[in-house]
Amino acid sequence: MAAKDRDRFSTATRLRLLGEQTAARVYRSQSRRQARRSRLTGRAAFLALVVCSLVVALAYPMRQYVSQRDEIADQERLAQEAEVRTEELRDEKARLQDDAYIKRLAREHLHYLLPGETGYTVVDPDAVKERNGKPEESGRPWHSNLWDGVDSADRG
Repeated sequence: MAAKDRDRFSTATRLRLLGEQTAARVYRSQSRRQARRSRLTGRAAFLALVVCSLVVALAYPMRQYVSQRDEIADQERLAQEAEVRTEELRDEKARLQDDAYIKRLAREHLHYLLPGETGYTVVDPDAVKERNGKPEESGRPWHSNLWDGVDSADRG
């Protein structure tokens, strides 16, 4: 065998060739990986751009939709409350058609008396107020207190 053939089958030569082949394979796989990575990066960037565009395009309509749903819920709640109040007023109107109910309200709120009855006004000692240095009874009629307030405002 020639020296050339001996070099070809020597361990050092084999290791050198094996190293070169491995380095070439690693370089090729890295370049393919980088090419694939750069291709995926461009696709990923485009996909991210599309997703961001969709989010921006849908953000305002979604916000409007949610706020309108909230407003609809509020209006429905107000309608329910109005229906309840309407029923209460209808009941009150029906009660006001009854003469006995009207008499009872007049006796309670306006202190009306039936003929032959004696009325009493009890003054609570704790209800006496101090006003302008003079004690004032709270048992006075409301209109007297109102006119006193108007007079004192006029003077002041």
